[in-house]
Amino acid sequence: MGAAAAGQARMPLGAHLREARNRAFRAAVALVVGMGVGYVLADPILDVLREPILDLAESRAAVLNYDTVTGAFDLRLTIAMFAGIILSSPVWLYQAFAFLVPGMTRRERRYTFGFVAAALPLFVAGCLVGFAIFPHMIELLTSFAAEEDSTILQASYYVDFVTKMVVAVGFVFVLPVLVVMLNLLGVLPAHAIRRGWRLAVVGIAVFSALVTPAADVLSMVIVAGSMTGLFFAAYAVAVVHDRRAARRLEAELDGVGVGPPEPGTPAAGSRAAVTEAAPTTREEG
Repeated sequence: MGAAAAGQARMPLGAHLREARNRAFRAAVALVVGMGVGYVLADPILDVLREPILDLAESRAAVLNYDTVTGAFDLRLTIAMFAGIILSSPVWLYQAFAFLVPGMTRRERRYTFGFVAAALPLFVAGCLVGFAIFPHMIELLTSFAAEEDSTILQASYYVDFVTKMVVAVGFVFVLPVLVVMLNLLGVLPAHAIRRGWRLAVVGIAVFSALVTPAADVLSMVIVAGSMTGLFFAAYAVAVVHDRRAARRLEAELDGVGVGPPEPGTPAAGSRAAVTEAAPTTREEG
């Protein structure tokens, strides 16, 4: 590790605990304040979420329903909690990174900040897309009922459905960044992605089933299809990166006078070949 990491390691355990406590306290205060703002904004937020139901009510009986005495209050608290997490995210994300970054090497910091800088805008963009498409999804799913039938939606289930859809689409946008990040770190080479594509597709299907209602097959297909397409796009980026890395390593081997590997030995450009053929250096952070 570098000097920053060494300085962090020399910090006494008690100082680490005090710093963690102070940063957790600041994050908790920000969360409480954000939840307070979210509680005040609960009615306007619910008005926006209710718009598809009001549009549906023009052609048939459609209404949000509270099936318990405390249902309206519980729903307001749920909205306040999600709004508080979103509104306070700059504070608790900063506190988390401020605690973890001093113990990272320079390379780890570069990759971490690069991942966050790419993932956060994509997640926000995905959530905005999910928020934009959810009224059309509500209209499509409720259109399967006959015009003579009434659509009475449990309010908590409805808000949970919209929240899961928005967050799921946000994760869809982040998935390729995560795969590419692991590839850049050397944890997930392209050939490993290719070998594990079946497990990835199964995992995507399970995730899609968990974040969408059990009876909503259409939403599951949309989420799973989008995530699968982006997964293979990330695989293509990983293939390009690995080929460039292999060419750079081959050039380095040529520079030190190392010939191509003998049959049965690790391929040129692989980590094992470099380890056997030339001395390795470690970047100090």
